[in-house]
Amino acid sequence: MDFTGKTVLITGASYGLGEGFAHGFAKAGASLVLTARSGELLEGVAAACREMGSPKVTVVAGDVSNEADVIRVVETAVREHGKIDSLINNAGISDLRGMAPERFDMQTWNNIMAVDLNGVFLYLREVGRHMLETGGGSIVNIASIMGTGANELSVIAYNAAKGAVHSITQQLGCEWADRGVRVNAVSPGFIITEMVRPALEGMGMDKWIASRTPMRRVGELEEIVGPVMFLCSEHAAYITAQDLFVDGGTNASNGTYQIPPIHHEWNATTAPKVGKGYPGVVPRPDWYEAMAGGIPGIHYPLPEA
Repeated sequence: MDFTGKTVLITGASYGLGEGFAHGFAKAGASLVLTARSGELLEGVAAACREMGSPKVTVVAGDVSNEADVIRVVETAVREHGKIDSLINNAGISDLRGMAPERFDMQTWNNIMAVDLNGVFLYLREVGRHMLETGGGSIVNIASIMGTGANELSVIAYNAAKGAVHSITQQLGCEWADRGVRVNAVSPGFIITEMVRPALEGMGMDKWIASRTPMRRVGELEEIVGPVMFLCSEHAAYITAQDLFVDGGTNASNGTYQIPPIHHEWNATTAPKVGKGYPGVVPRPDWYEAMAGGIPGIHYPLPEA
């Protein structure tokens, strides 16, 4: 994908996924506008992007939850680059306490909503209006698989905000479609960046994530960068209002085993599975053994009356 002559604005670009998006677009020849709260971190990302081939990188520190900051960042981007061709609406926060919903405090709720929902809308509004005025563009909102279904991770505000991002993507993707502005989303599963890899692997979280993912592994940074770039490219010119799940199959699964299903053994001698399956991370409990022989009358004879 070639983004030569294009300008891409990336929020939350100082580290993590945002830094990965910046590197990907830089290698593809795009000019960049990078924003986040930390100007110092942004400058480091910008320097790397220039070395990777980006012809022009503008750094504008700002808070996505502050309306004045958002307006200033967008105005600076237009003034410095003339136009914005793509927006990666990436900035987001969560809560790592594992707090149950019935104990969730309003301060944390409001902080998450301010960044993960209000900030997304503010950039949609400001950049969207600019794109409508200049004849088109592509916006990719970074949503989450946690916004389209229940889960056990207990971050109720994050789930609610990302669910709203999913909905607003559909609404604006349709509402602006006839005026040349495409709005899509990418919903990542668990994506490991180099910043969080040591902690996840050290705590064993990567194994837990793999145990609930059909592909049985965590996602790598480059596996989310490519889909985002695709949605911004001309290859996706007829795609809008879509939410692309990049999650190793998690969102499509009705349940992914951690205890190996007992029925995998029922035909092991007569018609074994082809290929090596996932071994599971939880030992088979005693009560499971009652099903080990299979279904009476199918896998072994019914007892005589």
